[in-house]
Amino acid sequence: MLIDLIREGITPQSIINIIILIIVIMMSLTVHEVSHGYIAYRCGDPTARNLGRLTLNPLAHLDPIGTIMLLLFGFGYAKPVPINPRNFNHYKRDLVFVSLAGPVSNLCLAILWELLFRISWLFMPESAIIQSFTSYNTAFYWWFIFCNYFVMLNVGLAVFNLLPIPPLDGSRIISVILPQKAAYYYLKYERYMIVVLVLLWQGAFSGVLTFLREKVMSGIFWTFDLTPLKLVKGDSVWIRW
Repeated sequence: MLIDLIREGITPQSIINIIILIIVIMMSLTVHEVSHGYIAYRCGDPTARNLGRLTLNPLAHLDPIGTIMLLLFGFGYAKPVPINPRNFNHYKRDLVFVSLAGPVSNLCLAILWELLFRISWLFMPESAIIQSFTSYNTAFYWWFIFCNYFVMLNVGLAVFNLLPIPPLDGSRIISVILPQKAAYYYLKYERYMIVVLVLLWQGAFSGVLTFLREKVMSGIFWTFDLTPLKLVKGDSVWIRW
């Protein structure tokens, strides 16, 4: 992500790319955390609402390390929304619902923005699309960049947070499935899992995460029958998946 932009050199285009990337990250993390808090509230726990976390203000949800990971690698996390499972109407069921809320919201955002881009593609004249992908300085081109970042980052955010590594969302789901004693020890050593997160931050497993993200994206396209968008002009071919 950001590393690739920096390697390409600082240009007006790369600065706009970075600004778009930051906007997408703030929007995606905000929706992710608000979804956790809202579903928790619907399940009987008002903790997030009482602490002011059911807000669309991104500054209330950004985690420094998680945001840096998203900027650098396209995978990361936000500041966890506080919840009190003791307030849930049905402890195990509601804990799964709340844990899934964030990743599912990101997948929904990815699907929504992919569909919005494809609709805009259909209504754009061919000449305007050609100009966008040759001059790299039109509104439609930057709309393409925005949607592309939105899809990639939201899928990456969903995949990363579903990993069964405490304190990520996937670990909460696993703790519900495991026998009570096993779940206790699984969560007891949560603080040691920071080593795994550091390795992820350093990109040690970035290849695996990228593979998973691409598979999820392919699954989304297959589920909604989203075939590649192609524009052929002379010897040139533009393809948008």
